[in-house]
Amino acid sequence: MDGYVARAERDVAAPAEEIWGLLTAEASRVYFGAQVESDWQVGSPVVWRGEWEGKPFEDRGRVVEADPPSRLVITHYSPLSGEEDRPENYHRMEYLLSEAGGGTHVVLEQDGNPTQDAADHAAANWQKMLDGLAEIAEQG
Repeated sequence: MDGYVARAERDVAAPAEEIWGLLTAEASRVYFGAQVESDWQVGSPVVWRGEWEGKPFEDRGRVVEADPPSRLVITHYSPLSGEEDRPENYHRMEYLLSEAGGGTHVVLEQDGNPTQDAADHAAANWQKMLDGLAEIAEQG
């Protein structure tokens, strides 16, 4: 992974298949209210649309790897970053799901952060997302 890496992780009392479904087919339930569009096949686009801190956004990326229900790698670019839409301005996000005590341990790493502060900020946001994912999954 390049640049500073943001990392969030969470144990969830639900099977990996359910977590995988929330990260893909039901992604709009867990990505901060954004509408998420993709077929989640390798090479396919991913589009996130919504509002963040009062600003509308349309982020984009691609599915790089998909190994259900254990590993998902996508790229992510946000115009709200102020950076140009160029490959070097895309983050690489890797989700790892593993069995943990009858549930699932979820790890999310996002590379390409320009500073440690940016990585820490991203990690805090992703931790909130994983906490919300756990709440949804555990409510059944």
